[in-house]
Amino acid sequence: MRVRIISVATHAARAAMAGLALGAFTFGCAETGSTTASATPNADAGATDDGAGIPWDDAAAPDDAHPVGAIDASATCTGKASAPLDQTLTVTTKGTTRTAHVHVPASYDPKRATPVVLNFHGYTSSSSQEELLTSMTTKSDKEGFIVAYPDGLGASWNSGACCGTAQSSGVDDVAFVADLLDALETKLCVDARRVFATGMSNGGALSHRLACELSLRIAAIAPVAGVLAPATCNAKRAVPVMHFHGTSDTVAPYDGNVATGIPSVADTIAGWASRDGCTAPPTETFRKGDAHCSTYEACTSGASVTLCTIDMGGHTWPGGPVLIGLGNTSTSLSATDAMWTFFAAHPLAPKP
Repeated sequence: MRVRIISVATHAARAAMAGLALGAFTFGCAETGSTTASATPNADAGATDDGAGIPWDDAAAPDDAHPVGAIDASATCTGKASAPLDQTLTVTTKGTTRTAHVHVPASYDPKRATPVVLNFHGYTSSSSQEELLTSMTTKSDKEGFIVAYPDGLGASWNSGACCGTAQSSGVDDVAFVADLLDALETKLCVDARRVFATGMSNGGALSHRLACELSLRIAAIAPVAGVLAPATCNAKRAVPVMHFHGTSDTVAPYDGNVATGIPSVADTIAGWASRDGCTAPPTETFRKGDAHCSTYEACTSGASVTLCTIDMGGHTWPGGPVLIGLGNTSTSLSATDAMWTFFAAHPLAPKP
């Protein structure tokens, strides 16, 4: 594995590029045609209400507050240099050069281990579009974590049964992610106990696959509109999962699609509950407007499995910009805020 930094770009420049590209947003495992997106997220996307007391309303906390467990003050590094806020990292995996856009928050301290969120774009999308869709860079600046937006080959990921060039050519995206993590840990002060994965559609499905095949490195996952596609899943530990999905998603149907090999959301969640050793039925942990979440809490090693359903929701990112032609975007729940709270509560257990 070979790694180098090839360029540095400002967040503003990348966001502008993403805005220009949004006219061709398509995310699914089957191409759905051209769509457009509003560049302005819904104004009340972060306004959430949680009966279980989970702080999903970001506005409720001070700007300098971090969720419990997000930053481990005892985890430190030596010999790490300061890093540019935005950079393009290149990694050579199995002879192929791969890239990821990496944002480092201004609060980054090269002596303090910092969490990482891997954020994977959808099929036919890009890392810059994923950044704009999810507002994850803004969240990383507020909460103090590093966010990496990897690029799939052929704008696709091999999530197991989907999608595009990556799947048809058998691209080893799991190896790429492992190499990318090695590169990040070499260059930055990374908290290896707090590496998390999310993604949209095909990228969300890849997050599920990573939980199966890199379970000792990925602490928790939070896929959006992308279900578990691999025929088998041999996770070596109970992996915490938070999954978001709309009931009217026509690209990755909530009830699955037997013809295309897309499993249902119910089967995906039941599979994780079984693998994670959850022994009690799920209970409702959030409800507001068109969004409601249910959680399996009694799981092995403190894991939990949460499904957040958007009634009549489309193939969209809850709390994100409206994507014309891909269905309803919920304003009742911010997936970005909710998943960070979930991630912060689920680090890997310390090594014995």
